[in-house]
Amino acid sequence: MSTAPATDTPATDAHSLTLGNHVVGQLLRLSAVVGLTDTDAALYAQILVDSLGSASGRPLALPPPSPSFISDDHTPVEFSLTFRPGAAPALRVLVEPGCTAAGMADNGRHGLAVIHDMARRWHFSTAQLDCLEDLFLPPSPQGTLALWYALDLRPGGIPGVKIYLNPAASGPEQAAATVQEALHRLGHRQAFAALPDTAAYPFLALDLGAWETPRVKVYTTHPGLSAPDACALNRAEPGPAPQDVATFFRIAAGGRRPTGAGSEPETRLGRRPALACHSFTDSASGRPSGFTLHIPVRDYVRNDEEALARATALLTHFGMDPSVLRRALAALTTRQLSDGVGLIAYLALAHERDRRPRITAYVSSEAYAVRPPLPHLPRPGAD
Repeated sequence: MSTAPATDTPATDAHSLTLGNHVVGQLLRLSAVVGLTDTDAALYAQILVDSLGSASGRPLALPPPSPSFISDDHTPVEFSLTFRPGAAPALRVLVEPGCTAAGMADNGRHGLAVIHDMARRWHFSTAQLDCLEDLFLPPSPQGTLALWYALDLRPGGIPGVKIYLNPAASGPEQAAATVQEALHRLGHRQAFAALPDTAAYPFLALDLGAWETPRVKVYTTHPGLSAPDACALNRAEPGPAPQDVATFFRIAAGGRRPTGAGSEPETRLGRRPALACHSFTDSASGRPSGFTLHIPVRDYVRNDEEALARATALLTHFGMDPSVLRRALAALTTRQLSDGVGLIAYLALAHERDRRPRITAYVSSEAYAVRPPLPHLPRPGAD
């Protein structure tokens, strides 16, 4: 999820492929990696094509249909894999269904229509989303995001549906008030006070449909973060162990703990900032039930080979199989990992009440471009 400019290296043979060909092929291959049946994979692929609309048939030789904020090269699709100890990873796809719209207002209306179609198909309520429409989909919205959806691609053909909305739709100065009012309408009247201080509120997300415990999630932006800072962000009770957060941060960001006087200071994220996410399920307590830390690893490695090494170290440390991630990257692209950076966009540590920690790798489609490797990395704390 980024507003960084796209680069010029084509990721595929753009003259023989459409956007739909490209992302459907990736989805089918990733589905095989995580063990979904051919029937389920084909169903989810068709839903992806249908929700992209006319963008699906757009040749890759043309520019992206819009400057989508989902990815650095403006592909309006991103994949992610969530790893848990002793279980197969879960595959998710994130989509901007209104990516061909003329402006953000039409983008949001188109996205809302797609979600209502999904609700009729899978028989779930959109009441929570509908009660927020005036806040997040105003007549003249601002920003680079109107509405995204994500599907957790589950066995059986009924996915979990997540909706992502822009708190700054009425202007960045209104974002905090928009989040507070949204939480109030959704029944979480004390939740806003539990959130950490932040530079911005990039997303508010809702779980709709088939969820055991539906969540409302608020994302916050944290420039210049260090490992101790990251530990202090958590407001969930019970939350992740501080040593788990610190270890995750240092491995994902490439930092080291100071060893004494004269040693290098704690690594701070001086480029793209980290994101925190707090999820709310219990409206009575006002306390978050979950905490996730997202590190934009692509800005803190030279290339994807190094990003994969960090992801492998994290998965191994937390007791998960890293081999699946390597197979997933091979399902996305045939390029050498050393030839670009950004195929692995974010790494995240997620903690929910009464569950073991999860690691999520957010991986890019690279339909339009591959970011070249970084020639060098900044010093800790440098821009």
